[in-house]
Amino acid sequence: MMAVVASHSDGDDELALVERPVPRPGNGEVLVKVAAAGVNRPDILQRKGMYPPPPGAPDILGLEIAGEVIDGPDELIGRNVCALVAGGGYAEYCLAPVGTCLFVPEAISLVEAAAMPETLFTVWINLFERGFAADGDRVLVHGGTSGIGTMAIALGTLFGLKVIVTCGTDAKCARALELGAEAAINYREQDFVEEVHRLTGREGVDVVIDMVGGDYLPRNLACLAKEGRHVSIAVQRGPTAEIPIFMIMRRRLTLTGSTLRPRSIEFKTMVADEIAKTVWPYVEGGRLKPVIDSVFPLADAASAHARMEAGEHVGKIVLEVGR
Repeated sequence: MMAVVASHSDGDDELALVERPVPRPGNGEVLVKVAAAGVNRPDILQRKGMYPPPPGAPDILGLEIAGEVIDGPDELIGRNVCALVAGGGYAEYCLAPVGTCLFVPEAISLVEAAAMPETLFTVWINLFERGFAADGDRVLVHGGTSGIGTMAIALGTLFGLKVIVTCGTDAKCARALELGAEAAINYREQDFVEEVHRLTGREGVDVVIDMVGGDYLPRNLACLAKEGRHVSIAVQRGPTAEIPIFMIMRRRLTLTGSTLRPRSIEFKTMVADEIAKTVWPYVEGGRLKPVIDSVFPLADAASAHARMEAGEHVGKIVLEVGR
């Protein structure tokens, strides 16, 4: 099969299309003939040598796929699934744990299905499980037109949240509002802390989902209401921050966060079961779909990465295999 890996030759950070043997499924796995694979920021980091795959994962990039099961338990063969994987998605065939597979309904295409697992799992875990978001809560999400941001808006709309997002341009702010955000703040032209205070009558938001880190952390805390929850999911502006401890104590704030890729299959299976019960009926009914920015052929994965790094995309970037 053909697959995409980070070459890492001579210190570069290029992608290489290589030939690899088709893997064989072990106990608890299926072999999927990949129709499409989602592109995510961790793929960029892996390409640059900053995010090595966890033990046991292939060096082939790609954390989410959709396609047809061609080997594994008899009851799954021939079914279209999408799945969260620890690696291996940028390929013609990919192994996936049975527990992280979700059946693809007729309401969405395989390209759309491939764009869902990574962002859906991430938003579900961090917004609802770690952030305890509930009906009526106000939520601040940075990167409002990213894959994570657009999924947070979509889930927030379905579950009665008031989602405020930050974006880097007026055009992106307008798109976020079209997608259902309660408000969108152009962080290049406005102080998002002051805007959050204005929008909430100085009460603040109940949850912040932060993929920025660094000097954003104390500013995020200033946006939180009493008993607010701050959830870190990435550190694009740096892994360290200075925080006002007394503010945390006085307003009873909670700081938490998580990473998804290194978690156990057992944990991911548990999350998949929750999503299948609580969220997937909306997918089956056509009420939840990912926002697709662009689709590239597998052999042009480098252009997909360049699109993401340019920061101009709205929603998900997908690789279509066989295109």
